Amino acid sequence: AVEYGCPHLQLAKALASYKGVKRRFTYHIKTNDLVLIDDYAHHPEEIKPLHHAVREMYPKKNVLAIYQPHLFSRTRDFIDGFAKALSQFDEIILLDIYPAREQPIEGVTSKWLLDKITNKNKSLSSKDELISMIKNSTARVIVTIGAGDIGEEVKYIKQALSIAS
Repeated sequence: AVEYGCPHLQLAKALASYKGVKRRFTYHIKTNDLVLIDDYAHHPEEIKPLHHAVREMYPKKNVLAIYQPHLFSRTRDFIDGFAKALSQFDEIILLDIYPAREQPIEGVTSKWLLDKITNKNKSLSSKDELISMIKNSTARVIVTIGAGDIGEEVKYIKQALSIAS
């Protein structure tokens, strides 16, 4: 920016007010006892570094990943990568696939992905059941993951966790 003539003071003010990218490792709760992070990751190569970062920051805490697959075709094409990446979390809850612009593809479901995840601590959930499933978890770090409408669930999760804690 300086090379293009931006004054140092103006640059410093802009950097100081920068809040980061929305839905990229966005904290919604950050206490010693409970953490809620929302992330837009929707590809195995994004989920792997997300898991690595969470594990590095919270090495002794159980981590619950709540993942909403995005697109039937992406789920089909990268099913093994998703299963491997998600299996690294301590607990996994899968929501239904967010279709966006696509029609369902026969056989491509969240249940199919769930069956490929090697971690035993895994389950499927509807949005209606999600809060009770989260409350039944022992995880103290919760990460919502996906590019669909899962980001809209975060406010309800945050509210429920704030009341419970």
